[in-house]
Amino acid sequence: MIGRVLIGALLAALVSVNGPTLAQRPAPTVRVYKSPTCGCCANWVKHLQQHGFTTQVTETDDVADIKAKNNVPSRVQSCHTAIVDGYVLEGHVPAADVQRLLKERPAVVGLAVPGMPIGSPGMEVPNVKPQAYNVIAFDKQGQLKIYASH
Repeated sequence: MIGRVLIGALLAALVSVNGPTLAQRPAPTVRVYKSPTCGCCANWVKHLQQHGFTTQVTETDDVADIKAKNNVPSRVQSCHTAIVDGYVLEGHVPAADVQRLLKERPAVVGLAVPGMPIGSPGMEVPNVKPQAYNVIAFDKQGQLKIYASH
């Protein structure tokens, strides 16, 4: 019994010396590139922040260049592009799907919500029924696969 208590105490000491565990570490910063005039993009940033993400917003009139540099297929493009921990986020991707992406670490370039579906994070419209939409994973070859449905 004393051995187990001693081992537990040693493990606790190691955690306190080495910093927080993976589960306690804050989510990586999401770098968002958006038009300075886009309100729905600002609402998506607020959605991420409400779910524990730190954000860094860069306003630009040339979001198309960011999309091209990050290999976002034209058929899944939306109004803003973000980068988080090596992944690309295109459009109104829900925070829960971003958290899943970062946890599972699939071999994809990123996730996209094509267009601007009503009811997706940042696109909520009072008294309007949300649209069904898919979150699409895309890879280096431009292959698309449904990652989540909402």
